[in-house]
Amino acid sequence: MASIFSSPLPLTDHNFVEPRKMIRQHSDIDVWVESKAFARFLMFIKLLNESILNKKISDPCTVSETTQKLVDILEQLSNWIDEIPPLPTPQRFGNKAFRDWIARLENNAVEIHKNLLLPQWHDAIVELVPLFNGSFGHGIRIDYGSGHELNFVTWLCCLTLLGVFTQEDYHALILRIFSKYLDLVRKLQIVYNLEPAGSHGVWGLDDHQFLSYYWGSAQLRDHQRLKPKSIINKEFVEMFADDYMYFGCIKHINKIKRGPFHEHSPILYDISGVQSWQKVNSGLLKMYVADVLKKFPIVQHLLFGTLLPFEPNQD
Repeated sequence: MASIFSSPLPLTDHNFVEPRKMIRQHSDIDVWVESKAFARFLMFIKLLNESILNKKISDPCTVSETTQKLVDILEQLSNWIDEIPPLPTPQRFGNKAFRDWIARLENNAVEIHKNLLLPQWHDAIVELVPLFNGSFGHGIRIDYGSGHELNFVTWLCCLTLLGVFTQEDYHALILRIFSKYLDLVRKLQIVYNLEPAGSHGVWGLDDHQFLSYYWGSAQLRDHQRLKPKSIINKEFVEMFADDYMYFGCIKHINKIKRGPFHEHSPILYDISGVQSWQKVNSGLLKMYVADVLKKFPIVQHLLFGTLLPFEPNQD
């Protein structure tokens, strides 16, 4: 399977299409799990996981011109939040100014892709833009959740299948681009008071993210000092949040939630009792498949094209 990411998909005479919704009923989950799209996506997140074992966010890595462009784009999207302040009137469910932010994103999405990509990849923009637009929250519902995070990573997966990113970029995809994405969506959540999308309440891992924990545990796999139980220590969390995504997630939770940690985040508290980060990492992958990739309310919104085909896997 890794071979499909080892060299770009051939673009000669390739007909890109506008991606479509294919998961319309619960029985479609079985088709999705056996599809090329599922296999490619799962392999992609595993490859990225391997690339950051025992690496800190501050560790040096290859930053290509395209990687830097994308980091700058995410910074620009963050600046837009400052230019579109939340409406001052009290609003029960999210701040409607978020709809203006989403509208600006959608209006500029094609141009963003043209600036990011070399001309040879411009035909693929028709498949890329809908995934990108769905990565930051829903403008009507004014919410954000693991389904939007899934969209962003499927977008990165498609860019890698095209050859925009290669194996040399995997480290930076997580510790430069995805970490920047996390900063952006957290800012969106706080400024516009975004509702959690598809949250399981206290019985979910997190109201908004998931992959940040999976990859974050890979960063810590063989750490001599920090153990899963270290997340309970607020001093450790503050000290290591900037270098390890897992601790960054815990810091964010501590910032936005009140009360004892074991009460507002019992699943994460239970995970802190696991003996090793390696077991946490493998367990989180299984949990991600079960609680995100196989959950109809989340994956029903996925869109499929030629890069992530909704057809039986024979790769």
